[in-house]
Amino acid sequence: MSFLSKTLSRVKPSPTIAVSAKARDLKAAGRDVIGLGAGEPDFDTPQNIKDAAVAAIAAGKTKYTAPDGIIELKEAICAKFKRDNGLAYTPAQVSVGTGGKQILYNALMATLNPGDEVVIPAPYWVSYPDMVLLAGGEPVIAQASLQTGFKLTPDQLEEAITPKTKWLIFNSPSNPTGAGYSRAELKALTDVLMRHPHVWVMTDDMYEHLAYDDFEFCTPAQVEPALYERTLTCNGVSKAYAMTGWRIGYAAGPEVLIAAMRKIQSQSTSNPCTISQWAAVEALNGTQDFLAPNNVVFKRRRDLVVSMLSQIPDMICPVPDGAFYVYPSIAGMIGKTSPAGTLITDDEVFATALLEEVGVAVVFGAAFGLSPNFRISYATSDEALKEACTRIQRFCAGLR
Repeated sequence: MSFLSKTLSRVKPSPTIAVSAKARDLKAAGRDVIGLGAGEPDFDTPQNIKDAAVAAIAAGKTKYTAPDGIIELKEAICAKFKRDNGLAYTPAQVSVGTGGKQILYNALMATLNPGDEVVIPAPYWVSYPDMVLLAGGEPVIAQASLQTGFKLTPDQLEEAITPKTKWLIFNSPSNPTGAGYSRAELKALTDVLMRHPHVWVMTDDMYEHLAYDDFEFCTPAQVEPALYERTLTCNGVSKAYAMTGWRIGYAAGPEVLIAAMRKIQSQSTSNPCTISQWAAVEALNGTQDFLAPNNVVFKRRRDLVVSMLSQIPDMICPVPDGAFYVYPSIAGMIGKTSPAGTLITDDEVFATALLEEVGVAVVFGAAFGLSPNFRISYATSDEALKEACTRIQRFCAGLR
């Protein structure tokens, strides 16, 4: 339809949202479906955070705020960066948005010109390339692999950078793979970036607190202080604090960039929900005691899923360092036929057959830029995960 913007033809709807919607529709129609598509903890928001929101409502803290957040939240974010990451920021260097997605989008809208390139390691979160396209830039996909643990190598980063590169988007632990970069691995990448002073770094640290075994989280400006002036360190309260629906993301970086992002936000959504902002103040300033017990649960679920999927012949399921996803390879299953007669030509067909034949909703790997794989979110109950993995085992056992 010619009435619609040409920009729309450059982007596609979010596949993860589409999978969750299809699973909901099938459930509503009476089908027995286990949804493993959404990246959303099944834990409730901690009580102290909910209490802070109720107190904000009772105190009449329900009016407009500054477009990019209240000073109290910006101060809490500065304290968090100092406490957790050893990074010193002032409130003038902080932006608060309606979820982490808006923060990334604002930064891209504020900086990209036609022809500017953004290096995105694959597998990537589904929205990165489309946000770059919406902002008028060109995504440059730097392909990691199962062999590199789904992590970008310094040589691959070097090869992806051109004179047109404006940003590297960096996500660790990763959505969709759960792969995390060690300090040494990250230092090797920042060494490359130090040779290219025109490239800025946008970090997506949303899964910072979801780290298992001996993996220790670190972020680029922490590992290479010389990158501080060209790094936007992005985070939020969605995952670790089980606040997905509260929609609060934040970032810290150079004042000139933060001011540009504020201008974008002032003419789009204006301030994030006031009540959510006060809840986020409590999330960051209040007790963090629930993080460790939650991680024990996530690690148990990770081990359950990896164990059950690793029992399937022709499926390779690496052990994630963090987040709450696994990203198994089904390379050994391509060309086989499902129990109901579907020829498995790629991971999208595999995921569709899995949903239709045994009622398990997963996201196909092509959505994340690396095939043939699929993503499972294990942020749901042990019982649901056991049943889902049993169904996946049964489905795969029937492939011929």
